[in-house]
Amino acid sequence: MEQSKLRTRDEVEQKYKWAIEDLYCDDIKWQEDYNKLQGMMQGFTEFEGKLSESADRLLEYLQFSDEVNKILEKVYVYANQKLHEDLGNTFYQGLTAKASDLSVNISSLTAFAEPEILSMAEDKIRDFLQSNNGISVYEKYLLDLLRQKKHVLDSKTEKLLAKTHNISAASSDIFSMFNNVDVTFPELEDEDGNILELTHGRYVKFLESTNVKVRKSAFEAMYHEYNKFKNTLAAAFYANVKQANFYAEVRGYSSSRAAALDGGNIPEQVYDNLIETVNNRIELMHRYVSLRKKALGIEELHMYDLYTPMVNDVKIKVSFEKAKEMVIEGLKPMGASYLSVLQEGFDNGWIDVYENQGKRSGAYSWGANGTHPFVLLNYQDNLNNVFTLAHEMGHALHSYYSDAAQPYVYAGYRIFVAEVASTCNESLLIHHMIDKAQDKKGKAYLINTFLEHFKGTLYRQTMFAEFEKEVHQLAAAGEALTPDNLCEIYYKLNVKYYGDDMIIDRDIEMEWSRIPHFYTPFYVYQYATGFSAAIALSKRIMEYGEPAVDDYMKFLSGGNSKDPIDMLKVAGVDMSSPEPIEEALNVFKELLDEMEALLELN
Repeated sequence: MEQSKLRTRDEVEQKYKWAIEDLYCDDIKWQEDYNKLQGMMQGFTEFEGKLSESADRLLEYLQFSDEVNKILEKVYVYANQKLHEDLGNTFYQGLTAKASDLSVNISSLTAFAEPEILSMAEDKIRDFLQSNNGISVYEKYLLDLLRQKKHVLDSKTEKLLAKTHNISAASSDIFSMFNNVDVTFPELEDEDGNILELTHGRYVKFLESTNVKVRKSAFEAMYHEYNKFKNTLAAAFYANVKQANFYAEVRGYSSSRAAALDGGNIPEQVYDNLIETVNNRIELMHRYVSLRKKALGIEELHMYDLYTPMVNDVKIKVSFEKAKEMVIEGLKPMGASYLSVLQEGFDNGWIDVYENQGKRSGAYSWGANGTHPFVLLNYQDNLNNVFTLAHEMGHALHSYYSDAAQPYVYAGYRIFVAEVASTCNESLLIHHMIDKAQDKKGKAYLINTFLEHFKGTLYRQTMFAEFEKEVHQLAAAGEALTPDNLCEIYYKLNVKYYGDDMIIDRDIEMEWSRIPHFYTPFYVYQYATGFSAAIALSKRIMEYGEPAVDDYMKFLSGGNSKDPIDMLKVAGVDMSSPEPIEEALNVFKELLDEMEALLELN
């Protein structure tokens, strides 16, 4: 019987915790680097007003900045990840606050640099790049600055804006504390009669239950709690939208979306292509809903029925140890080198596996340059969590290869490509499992899982993107975002996306209030574009083998050495056109055809 109450951090076996000591062996070592940075950062003042003196002087500044930021990364990541082990730990709350303040102070001290560089004549910058002093490694960085020149303000204003970053992050911090620490949910009875506390990690597990009463009770309990705080949550959300619009306006962007996409040089048309293409094929989602309703054999399909498997007499319980074996097997097309690094991550403390009291919800991969990546999971023994493992290790290996191949300035890849490697792993894994399936029921169960990925990523994340686009536009136009209009906008989008065969329960209108990624504006669309790119790339790898893997490894090792659209072209996919999205939707259609045939529902 599963424990009703979550384990404390101390009760989790060490082998299931990440080796955070690989960053710092203890808090004393962290403090040493923190103190070192406080001394180093004053060195920035020696460069102010002098960057245009010579190529050597500019290079000296850029190298010094990289050195400081590499140490800052370690300090910042360690403090935050120790906090994520238990968000109620006040000591690490303090360390995180110190790291955040230090980051803001360093940003303030370096705020002079970009305006100063851009005050130089473009020809002078290009002449510097032609010198033989080693500055050419920064060519893309400097040319990107020139591209964004009109959005970089004078030194005094940039310093002022740098000092506002902690204030502007307050809405996100407030939401995080509410969502991970303060909000609590009731205990519920699962389908086996166990009384379990409802948590973020267990929520989907309840919704996967074959018992409709269990699903409904979890759904209603979850949104009942959020609804109690809807005014507070709307205020936090609105504040975050306002800060995004504020920064966009002062930097001269046409919108917060334009500002968010410009860092990666992503045309806004890419965002609009996604929404338009998915909306043009919305009938496929409606067809999926109809298929789900028939497969479950129910008269009414509700929002809480979206996660229970359509093939409900196949039970797949997967331990974490078995999950690792499955991921290794599914990713064999990637070759021995990739699998070797993957195994290293499994064996050497890259992963924090299980949920514990106060632990940050969800899953992510993160780390600091110069150390291996770290993966946070809240693993549950089901197939979805196997794919989460494959997904997050895709992120981790992307970081590993980029860090190894690129100089610090380009080691971090752009958000636009961040979901490609992770989703490509998932796609390879599920194709392998479908091909390997021995019986009709098992194959249908796996296709159901793949269909859920399309529903949850390509359609659902596009719906999120459409929601963000609409609410940011409303706020920019001077209309207040209230609980009522946020709920109404979100509800109507659910009606559009899920169609007539779905009962759109009113509780779902509060879902916007529990999506952490909305606090990073215009992030979520990249799940859908990344998913589309990953479907195309995984097909290339399966069809062409080693040559396609070689192209893909160039992408994984490329970091930010090219713009994201160009980096994906290296791997073999062009996201400036709707074609990869159409291709992904065609795969979704083929899966629907196959599922209907397997379940004999035509």
